[in-house]
Amino acid sequence: MLFIIAILIAIISLVFTNNIVKELSQEERNKVELWANGMKELASADSDGKNLGFIFEVIENNTTIPVILTDRDGNIKAYRNIDEARIKKDKRYLYRQLKKMKEENEAIKVALFNGNNDILYYSNSKLLVKLYYFPIVQFIVIAVFLLISYLAFSISRKAEQNQVWLGLSKETAHQLGTPISSLMANVELLKLQNVNQEIIVEFEKDIKRLEKITDRFSKIGSAPKLTKQNIIEVICNTVNYLKGRSSDKINFLLDFSVNEIINVSYNAPLFEWVIENVLKNAIDSMNGDGDIKIKIDDRIQYVFIDIYDNGIGIPKSKYKTVFQPGYTTKNRGWGLGLSLSKRIIEIYHKGKIFVNNSEVNKGTDMRIVLKK
Repeated sequence: MLFIIAILIAIISLVFTNNIVKELSQEERNKVELWANGMKELASADSDGKNLGFIFEVIENNTTIPVILTDRDGNIKAYRNIDEARIKKDKRYLYRQLKKMKEENEAIKVALFNGNNDILYYSNSKLLVKLYYFPIVQFIVIAVFLLISYLAFSISRKAEQNQVWLGLSKETAHQLGTPISSLMANVELLKLQNVNQEIIVEFEKDIKRLEKITDRFSKIGSAPKLTKQNIIEVICNTVNYLKGRSSDKINFLLDFSVNEIINVSYNAPLFEWVIENVLKNAIDSMNGDGDIKIKIDDRIQYVFIDIYDNGIGIPKSKYKTVFQPGYTTKNRGWGLGLSLSKRIIEIYHKGKIFVNNSEVNKGTDMRIVLKK
């Protein structure tokens, strides 16, 4: 709406100013024609000189419009309202002004009584030139105002979103604290009642998992501590965790050695969250049946982590959209996984996460880049 209003103001201003310029331009031509008539009368004034006072007044009244009077051969006979200092410095300056006047406005013929014709050339006054460029300047000012308004609105909106993210994360971590404490107490009671040990072990795994999730949410909004550690380890742990909780038809292929050591500065709970989100999206895109390949390219300054799947793929027009909060193609979920992942990688780890390549109904390559 701001943009449309600004455009309407600019158009109305442009039309209005253009009409004024046309009227003023015609007014200036009338003045120049009057000046020409004054020169004509001066050249043929009768001997008693009764009209000379009025003629001189007409000529002297032109203080704004640059004019040059030439004979029919193009020789300059007189000029007015042209910078004298420039003329003294540059002898050709007057002739350049004459050339400009010929291109700018139609010449006025001054018919003298001796049968000769002088020619009067003129250019627009400084006032008319300023008025001509005024709408353009105004349009630029409006455009700059719109740009600043949009940036301010965008920054304000992002700041508001960040506050919502922070509040939601802190509240989630806080709310999870009580049931986790209760579960831990109940597990200890189960241990005293000779319950099947395997069930207790599974309970403990899930409690640790909940503790990890709480830790992740508590770190959102505050600068996490990055420590240099082996990135292979956290990737393998995440893959092993998801293997036991996904379909047997999902094949996890590791295109790297599990014994390799690639040390990178990162926050383990948050980075593990990113890998988990990307892997879960890959599983969902294949409807629980397909191959997921993880490839690690260790370079001098960066580590490239590519996660391939042979799922439904992503259209090119959605490569950036998938990282926006709320975007999801599933019936469940809030569409926050990839948005959080982008925040964790790009804001906290100063890396990059993006769709490296994807084809509809063929699969997707999601790439994570971290600085070493």
